Amino acid sequence: MKISNETKIGALTAIAITILILGYSFLRGNDIFSGSNKFYAVYKSVDGLSISKPVLVNGFQIGRISKMNLRADGHTVVEFKIEKQYNVPSNTLAKLVSTDLLGSKAIVFEYGNSNTYAEDNDTLRADIQGSLAESLQPIQNKAENLIGKLDSALASINKILNPAFEKNVDRSFMSIANSLQTLEGTTKKIDALVGGQSDHINGILANADAVSSNLKTSTEHLTGISANFEKVSNDVANANIKQTLDNTNKAMADLQDAINKINSGKGSIGLLINDDKMYNNLKDASASLNNLLIDLKAHPKRYVSFSVFGGKKD
Repeated sequence: MKISNETKIGALTAIAITILILGYSFLRGNDIFSGSNKFYAVYKSVDGLSISKPVLVNGFQIGRISKMNLRADGHTVVEFKIEKQYNVPSNTLAKLVSTDLLGSKAIVFEYGNSNTYAEDNDTLRADIQGSLAESLQPIQNKAENLIGKLDSALASINKILNPAFEKNVDRSFMSIANSLQTLEGTTKKIDALVGGQSDHINGILANADAVSSNLKTSTEHLTGISANFEKVSNDVANANIKQTLDNTNKAMADLQDAINKINSGKGSIGLLINDDKMYNNLKDASASLNNLLIDLKAHPKRYVSFSVFGGKKD
């Protein structure tokens, strides 16, 4: 049996129309080949939301938005088609959230903790989350202020970075390089000096070690001297200082009394010092004694006469 070309064209046209209808229905969120449950939620604003947008749970798609109707009070009723294999708790929250900075929206189910599940055609709780653009608005304002300040700072820097400033900077860096070169040369000289005097430095360190040992020995001697001084101090503290001071005071009183007697002319010493007559008598006696000694030396026979055989008298 031969099929005419017109029949073939008609069949292909019918198939194409059917595919087009099915594709359009699928894009509108209608699942044709499998069953699904319908749920509803009412929103005050659905800006950025459209039919066939996904319904997500923790980022996983469980359905699509199938229909949107505007009520007389200005609220929008949104219909979701959820695959029957997914059980939705009755207290689930259907939140309208932003998915990108361009304002695209989607529905995110936040499962509740209820033990019962929502049934077909039930209405879920609804909520609207602020868009990412709204959340980023404070950051955007701060960024704009920061850019303004940065622009002012760059203008100031451009004003400072004139040719004269660049010349001064180059001169400064050249001076720093020369200073570093001079410092490097000085460091090499110091290294050479230290290397040449290493023996001397070792001798100084040895002498310092000897001095340290001597100081240690001296410290031990000083400790002994301190102990002896402490002992003497204890002996002095234990001595009868009061009696010694009393005896000293008594001796001083006796000496003062003797001096007073001498000054008043009492006693031989007082008369000798204060009486001119006694002084003159002693002076005359001394002169007579002196004359006697002179005459004794000149004429000893007048005073001493001695002879073994009884010689002649003068």
